Amino acid sequence: MSIIPKIGDNRVHGGKRPIRIMEVSPRDGLQNESKILPVELKLDLIRRLFESKLRAIEVGSFVSPKWVPQMSSTSEIVSDPSLRGFRGKDQTVRFSCLIPNPKGFETLRSVQNSSGELIDGATVDEIAIFASATESFSRANLNCTISESLKRMDRVVEQAKELRIRVRGYVSCVFGCPYQGKVDPRQALSVSRELLSMGCYEVSISDTIGVGVPSQVEECLNLFSRSDISLERLGIHCHDTFGTALANVLEAVRLGVQTVDSSVGGIGGCPYSPGATGNVATEDVVYALELSGYSTGLLNLATDEDYDHVKLFKELEPLVDVGNWINSQLNRTNSSRVGRAIMARKQRLKE
Repeated sequence: MSIIPKIGDNRVHGGKRPIRIMEVSPRDGLQNESKILPVELKLDLIRRLFESKLRAIEVGSFVSPKWVPQMSSTSEIVSDPSLRGFRGKDQTVRFSCLIPNPKGFETLRSVQNSSGELIDGATVDEIAIFASATESFSRANLNCTISESLKRMDRVVEQAKELRIRVRGYVSCVFGCPYQGKVDPRQALSVSRELLSMGCYEVSISDTIGVGVPSQVEECLNLFSRSDISLERLGIHCHDTFGTALANVLEAVRLGVQTVDSSVGGIGGCPYSPGATGNVATEDVVYALELSGYSTGLLNLATDEDYDHVKLFKELEPLVDVGNWINSQLNRTNSSRVGRAIMARKQRLKE
């Protein structure tokens, strides 16, 4: 008898409802590392992610190297020919970069100009901008008020539109702030509405310090729904500080969110929030979603039968291997429960 439960009832037109995975390990996963990693390692990570069927990858950020030195190599990464090679293999892949201000966008534009790949063949065809749900975090992170940060981002969005670059938004500290504690979900709603109105195709609501629980996710998303913001235009970005990230992801998806941000091996965290380490692991997200009746596009499994656990584990191995590899490169323990379980199983089979 299969040890894996039967898939649930979250079907759309007889199939599995698609959920997009936004892989953030090359940016959010690595930005906190104190030892500067070689460009080759970062490009190798991106290659492995691409080969694992991930098709939305945040490859870096154009933030100040003074504040986030790990991201100082982003220009080299986005101009590397290997990224254009991946695009040649699959036109659906999207590479994005985090942009903190107009200066960051100008840096991206100059790099892509030098490669001759500014518009139609751009290596980076999507950017992410961000704002905070709290004034205190905005001042600590961006050294400005929320209103001032939104004005800066509006200029970035206008420039991106001219170059046909898609824009995605983040709202930080939706479920808790390291400086002021509890956050009123109406603050997140207000900032999200501003980002959507200026042209973001999607906004990812973020549990930056990893304190949220499913009831908060439900409260927040119900507020969005009542305010006529389609949950299909939202993503969820959860850190796993208190072990609730996967539960929060599943609640958000159940309510209608279409995109989940995650990081292989659970690497990463926020450099402005000490102790808030660990993104929700991509392996864990994919496992949970696929067995709950959703499709991430990363596995080739039956939709109308019980899952065979041997086949399931085999399908997950490429993703698990990436998580184990990057954690070994960082000299860290793999935070993915699925990753650890599958690697333990592989080890037993060898004995």
